[in-house]
Amino acid sequence: MDYKQHFEKAKQASRTIISLSKELTNSVLTDLAEALILHTNNILLENKKDLAKMPEVDPKYDRLKLTEQRIMDIANDIKNVASLSSPLGEILSDKILENELHIQKLRVPLGVVGVIYEARPNVTADVFSLCFKTGNVAVLKGGSDAEFSNLAIAKVIQSVLEKHQINPNVMILLPAERAATEALLNARGFVDVLIPRGSQSLINYVRENSKIPVIETGAGIVHTYFDESGDLEKGKAIIFNAKTRRVSVCNSLDCVLINQNRLNDLPALLSPLADGKVEIFADERSFEILKSSYPMELLNHATEEHFGTEFLSLKMAVKVVKDLDAALDHIANYSSKHSEAIISENALNITKFLNDVDAAAVYANASTGFTDGAQFGLGAEIGISTQKLHARGPMGLEELTSYKWVVQGNGQVRK
Repeated sequence: MDYKQHFEKAKQASRTIISLSKELTNSVLTDLAEALILHTNNILLENKKDLAKMPEVDPKYDRLKLTEQRIMDIANDIKNVASLSSPLGEILSDKILENELHIQKLRVPLGVVGVIYEARPNVTADVFSLCFKTGNVAVLKGGSDAEFSNLAIAKVIQSVLEKHQINPNVMILLPAERAATEALLNARGFVDVLIPRGSQSLINYVRENSKIPVIETGAGIVHTYFDESGDLEKGKAIIFNAKTRRVSVCNSLDCVLINQNRLNDLPALLSPLADGKVEIFADERSFEILKSSYPMELLNHATEEHFGTEFLSLKMAVKVVKDLDAALDHIANYSSKHSEAIISENALNITKFLNDVDAAAVYANASTGFTDGAQFGLGAEIGISTQKLHARGPMGLEELTSYKWVVQGNGQVRK
């Protein structure tokens, strides 16, 4: 297949999308939200075809699965995006120099945004809505695991674009075949930025092979530290939510660190997890205290490999640490710089944790499950960036823009 023609069409479309009015843009997104709800049954039928190809025990199964509620959530996120102010045209800087040159720094689209993702059909709708709102063309390359689901959602998007007489190439869904990935990685001159969404292996592959600038949306190896002053009831609720709310997402909890002076509270702290059938990999000290209370069929001795693992399932590591400094050292060694939390009533310890931990999102006395574009008031997200250049954390509308300098003069020349 000649992928170059797809990329050429995307680049051409990027010159027309920026001229769409904000009113039209919002109307398209609102109509898309309603259309997705209207076509729920068909989308779910296509999703079942994908689910039939994947074992339920696969960590990606939950990410792949769509339900009526999840489609409703996707639609609501799109409506949220439509309701937000567009960052395009925002004046970031405005000054007149001594030579009377008028210089402004304005927000503009990135251009053509490529996204490579795995078994996450919601990404098809989320990325389109955010890119469309910010005047970007979206070139999407979904995985074969979600091929039918992605096609069904893309078909709804295209029908809404056609209804509004908008260039259909503002959203291009490439075939699920591997050759499309290779072509996209090499689409230099056509695609302005590439964003991988998926496993660490996918992210590494894209970073190492792309000829296009890459924004990494990294894997989440997430810790919660229960401090010496931590409130037990808060801790129980926070840890249970962070681990079990949705185990397959990147902000789910992977490791609990507990201050050694609160070790006797560990059985109570983790007791709700037993009801949730969470399998624990415990270090020696925590294993000894848990073996008399936690179900033995769910309790294992931890090995080194369990620390620094993104489980994406009902599994979690536990480690006893001497104090806050030891917790900070452990996090620094094993964190993927995604989301990290402390449960504490000590203001000094909270401040130290929030200041010292190097992560895209840091929490005090709250679940890491909130690391999400919609939860951060961004409408939706294109991913959670764990890097430090251009964007970090949930990538919403502002993160899909760059800027340019606009210089107006009256005949000035440089000496």
